[in-house]
Amino acid sequence: MNPAAPTGGVDVVFADDSLLVLHKPPGLLAVPGRGADKQDCLSARVQALYPDALVVHRLDMATSGLMLMARGAAMQRALSALFEALQIAKTYVAIVDGLLAVDPTWQLIDLPVWADWEARPLRRVDPRGQPSQTRWRCVAHTDGPTPASRLELQPLTGRSHQLRVHMQAIGHPIQGDALYAPPDIAARASRLLLHARDLAFMHPQNGTHMAFTAAAGF
Repeated sequence: MNPAAPTGGVDVVFADDSLLVLHKPPGLLAVPGRGADKQDCLSARVQALYPDALVVHRLDMATSGLMLMARGAAMQRALSALFEALQIAKTYVAIVDGLLAVDPTWQLIDLPVWADWEARPLRRVDPRGQPSQTRWRCVAHTDGPTPASRLELQPLTGRSHQLRVHMQAIGHPIQGDALYAPPDIAARASRLLLHARDLAFMHPQNGTHMAFTAAAGF
């Protein structure tokens, strides 16, 4: 492994000739958006350092944590295939409103997610939506003026805003979520309290088991 310190506005967790693991801060786009004011993003910063870097998956702008990029088109295809085959394990942490029972057992949310075309970029649970599954468990209750729970979340599918929509759907929106939480819950944190903490997969080039962890800032 070749860990590296933050360079050029990029926190490079791991780099080799095939792939990169980055630590994205909250508030930074993963890929460019529409408009000149939305061109600064993690992928552009990475490509300034590694011109062959290509996007494999994304994190929401408000979400922090680990993100994987390929070096070259062949590795992009290989890593995309791992994602499609559910062979890349991702674990997020989140602080949600309300108290859930602390329990080591994983629970499953199996609710289809649909684009809310009349309120873009919002999405919602809808029978017409794409099949979407999230595993979750409550690991602790948090100290604070209002009841809240710390969860571990594992998306089994990769729909846009999936974790945020699913937590809203079961009545426990993520604190700091300006899109899906009621205003009072959104105001309980200065950022979305959702972080991609763990990433694990088999390296497509050499078969090595790769596992990375980045602590949440909350």
